[in-house]
Amino acid sequence: MFFLCSHMGMDRIDTARVAETLLAAPGWARVGLTAPTSHMRVEAAFELARVIAESVGGSPEPAHIDQLGLSL
Repeated sequence: MFFLCSHMGMDRIDTARVAETLLAAPGWARVGLTAPTSHMRVEAAFELARVIAESVGGSPEPAHIDQLGLSL
């Protein structure tokens, strides 16, 4: 019945880490959740989800083939 909750490899969610990750996420994504247009809200939600998933330890999704890399 609670198979997913009791999965051996599943860790508890650290709310402090999620909060820090949200605050470090791109500003447009945080503000975008309140945008009047639905497509902007959806894009913002996906960006925040990607940032959180990457922070938790998942490997980052590969960049789109048309996306240009930025040199830092």
